[in-house]
Amino acid sequence: MTRLFGTDGVRGLANADLTAELALDLSVCAAHVLADRGEFEGHRPLAVVGRDTRISGQFLEAAVVAGLASAGVDVLLLGVLPTPGVAYLTDRLGADLGVVLSASHNPMPDNGIKFLARGGHKLDDVIEDAVERRMGEPWERPTGGDVGRVRAYDTAVEEYAAHLESTISHPLAGLTVVLDCAEGAAHAAGPRALEDAGATVIAIHADPDGININDNCGSTHLESLRAAVVEHGAHAGFALDGDADRCLAVDAEGNVVDGDQILAILALSMREQGKLAKDTVVATVMSNLGFVQALRAAGVGVRQTKVGDRYVLEAMRVSGYNLGGEQSGHVILADHATTGDGILTALHVLERMATTGRSLADLASVVHRLPQVLLNVSGVDKSRADEDAVVAAALAEEEALLGDRGRILLRPSGTEPIVRVMVEAPSEDEAQDVASRLAEVVRRELAL
Repeated sequence: MTRLFGTDGVRGLANADLTAELALDLSVCAAHVLADRGEFEGHRPLAVVGRDTRISGQFLEAAVVAGLASAGVDVLLLGVLPTPGVAYLTDRLGADLGVVLSASHNPMPDNGIKFLARGGHKLDDVIEDAVERRMGEPWERPTGGDVGRVRAYDTAVEEYAAHLESTISHPLAGLTVVLDCAEGAAHAAGPRALEDAGATVIAIHADPDGININDNCGSTHLESLRAAVVEHGAHAGFALDGDADRCLAVDAEGNVVDGDQILAILALSMREQGKLAKDTVVATVMSNLGFVQALRAAGVGVRQTKVGDRYVLEAMRVSGYNLGGEQSGHVILADHATTGDGILTALHVLERMATTGRSLADLASVVHRLPQVLLNVSGVDKSRADEDAVVAAALAEEEALLGDRGRILLRPSGTEPIVRVMVEAPSEDEAQDVASRLAEVVRRELAL
């Protein structure tokens, strides 16, 4: 049977895959699992619920609230708020769980449900599986005064923005920044936090109508941000995604600054201040080799994990690291947040610019990115990718040819029936040649 929970909650086409009935049942089961673990003993359980701007979030929110309240859980409605804002208020308000309704950077017709445990942490696989096992299980419903109460929490945006601003100690006065809010959850909190910190903010794609979220804007569509930064003569620009748990940046000339470069800027800043735990940053195997080389040359260790911010978070928690992230722009500043936070990331990059007087392009130049080519090979049996002797021999041969001048990563996708071939090399042509040769071997040897 296919697992209901994916790598980041439950997602699907709203009102087709992800229905009101499913949202209600999932919320009841989440309440039951957390209650069974003893977290609600001695008090009425409390949940906070936030969502992004998708029109489907309205009926899904109603279903989630109905499920929680029918299970005897009191609910605070946070309204439209970024995922990291919901995580922050789950912790600050002492809630037993948080619920986020968002499909992040996915197209508008999709939506998702993500549960957060006490403290604002994502549920681990064991708890998600326990929630899923309770689906359809008979249960004793509370009645009378034992059902949950529901009320709006009207200061969520203000409190979250104030928290973000409090994490930096140097004002951003004199800096002009363009912020692409992706017509999403950060359209209010993002500009407010940066303005409160002293920056002059030009907000674009900050007029959501429930349908335009992520529509040719945000961190997956940087063209309008690049143009706006140049047009307004801004010092930098930042693009968030629909739920604002990640961001990418653009320098004053309109050049993209990716998650690897952002992570390097923050790692070197924190190390200089003596704030980087164990002088180590956590990244994934997809991080550019130039990023790894730059940090190691500066005396910063790099711990690499599987692709996915949940694996980055796990490594950080287990080993006590306080900075990690992905090339896609998920950056986790664990001293201030329990999950990736695009607004928080932007604030700390801008603070580094303000304290050093250096441009974003100059700060990002520490990473000399190697050309990277990624080919997706479809129509193959991805389960054999790690076992086929011919593929292994071809991989070894190409790695020997590249030596320490580059890197090859061959891995089956976790969500699609494809094998990914990623190659980094000193030149684009060499990377393309190596990737094409390997992709052909994979296509021939693993064909279905």
